[in-house]
Amino acid sequence: MRVLVVGGGGREHALCWALKRDTPDAELFAAPGNPGTAQLGTNLPIPASATGELIAAISEHKIDFTIVGPEAPLAAGLADALRAVGHAVFGPNAAAARIESSKAFAKEVMRRARIATAASQTFTAIDPALAYIKRHAEPLVVKASGLAAGKGAVVCARRTEAARAARAMLVEAAFGDAGHEIVIEDFLKGEELSVLALTDGEYLLLLPAAQDHKRLGEGDTGPTPVAWAPIAL
Repeated sequence: MRVLVVGGGGREHALCWALKRDTPDAELFAAPGNPGTAQLGTNLPIPASATGELIAAISEHKIDFTIVGPEAPLAAGLADALRAVGHAVFGPNAAAARIESSKAFAKEVMRRARIATAASQTFTAIDPALAYIKRHAEPLVVKASGLAAGKGAVVCARRTEAARAARAMLVEAAFGDAGHEIVIEDFLKGEELSVLALTDGEYLLLLPAAQDHKRLGEGDTGPTPVAWAPIAL
């Protein structure tokens, strides 16, 4: 089995490590990979977003199976493109990836499915967003709706901070395209737990629960790492 892992971060290193542990005879490739994946297989100097180059590499290296790690190429339709040429790939199509690539869409899905989630409103213009913030209880959370590498959520103790965050996203483009639409939601205090599931559209497999610790300081103090820096709150 010749396996390609798309991506170049710690997630992809972990995937390659687990694949090599469980299937030591598999020949691993990573695109673009990193120094860790290079110790486990062969790095290909191809960006995760270069769909055409990846398809060509899959043919050239006779790849049997591809695993897509990052959210951005999935949202851009990489899995769709690979399946269209008859290649086996692990990763959702672009329509399913929208749950990750659009917080506004994910909120709407949860509302329709009656899944408990923080009350929120979505905005694409600054004036309505500021008016909503002005009457919202403190603290509150401002999020870039699009993909922002896990750094698009800003927890704001005061409305003034929320207004600056909204302006930075919608007016100053601090998060680029990811911040052209924002979600303003209630602040919820408590433990955060992630439960992921894999599905092929018919069967469902739950993965073990995991907890992410994103606050900058010990004891959940400080902001989400890096999220505040680009918008100079």
